[in-house]
Amino acid sequence: MYAAIEGNFRIDTLPLECGQILKQVNIRYHILGDIGRNADKVVWICHAFTANSNPAEWWPGIVGEGKYFDPDKTPVVCANILGSCYGSTGPKSVNPETNQSYLRNFPLVTFRDVVRAHNLLRIHLGINRIWMLIGGSVGGYQAMEWECMFPGTTQHLVLIATAAISSPWVKAFSQSQRLALLADQSFVNLEVDGGRAGLVAARSIALLSYRGRSSYNITQQDTCASRLEGYRACTYQTYQGEKLANRFDAYSYYTLSLMLDSHNMGRSRAGACEALASLRVNTLVVGIDSDILFPVEEQIFLARHIPNARYVEIHSDFCHDGFLIENEQLSSAVSSYLSCFGEVV
Repeated sequence: MYAAIEGNFRIDTLPLECGQILKQVNIRYHILGDIGRNADKVVWICHAFTANSNPAEWWPGIVGEGKYFDPDKTPVVCANILGSCYGSTGPKSVNPETNQSYLRNFPLVTFRDVVRAHNLLRIHLGINRIWMLIGGSVGGYQAMEWECMFPGTTQHLVLIATAAISSPWVKAFSQSQRLALLADQSFVNLEVDGGRAGLVAARSIALLSYRGRSSYNITQQDTCASRLEGYRACTYQTYQGEKLANRFDAYSYYTLSLMLDSHNMGRSRAGACEALASLRVNTLVVGIDSDILFPVEEQIFLARHIPNARYVEIHSDFCHDGFLIENEQLSSAVSSYLSCFGEVV
């Protein structure tokens, strides 16, 4: 069984893109496997919206003993993003200047800020070059920003169900979720553990964009034709909202939604096309045919403008969440891509 290390990396001061400075920054990270023994095969996974730094927990079909990314063969590194509630500095952290939790006073952080911090961690860990940098959804935001900001960071870039810019469609979902949080008076009043009811509602909204009509119509059909209330789709929404509220923080959710909206590869770079054209790394772009949050035209755009990119489309009835579910198709896509270079995981 592979070794698993959970660590903390400290940064004294981190200048942010918004102009503020974040002090006494902590980055929580996991290392699965032995970097020293397999230094040339390090896989760095950039996690999605509400995940933590241990991908074996939230991507168990891909990461783990005997799985496609087996840490005994390919060491896996993942770091928790700023603003989260899983160990990295976020809204519940204490502001060293006030000795109070930031809550909604946490500064606006962007994925460029996240990448700057994580690149310092990479250097600290002694990883000269990442073999494969991979991310799905907003994890893809991080991965492409990383190679744009620090060219040559990785040998292979894998972008799954992601986009060069957060679309108005994505921003509309984000704002709807923030409105749900702001309708919760405990969140508005800045109660330390406030926002639970708002978070339940926000997650319910988000699920519609993650799963889509096809998924609900397959998994949430009612078997009793005489039912007048208590429909499966309704109880499912409540269950999933409560499930997230039991493990996540409303203030982090609000913060991360703003970070998500800010993503734009073209900002201060003469546009997205120019930014993507600067990525000279070998790249695999994966689209999911049913994805309504990040539709395939957005991945096709990435593949068209990244010079050394290949595009593959996988099928799923589970829409955007397919990147967490379609493990065999995704593994096959990565294997086929690597075979073009005579490489295997």
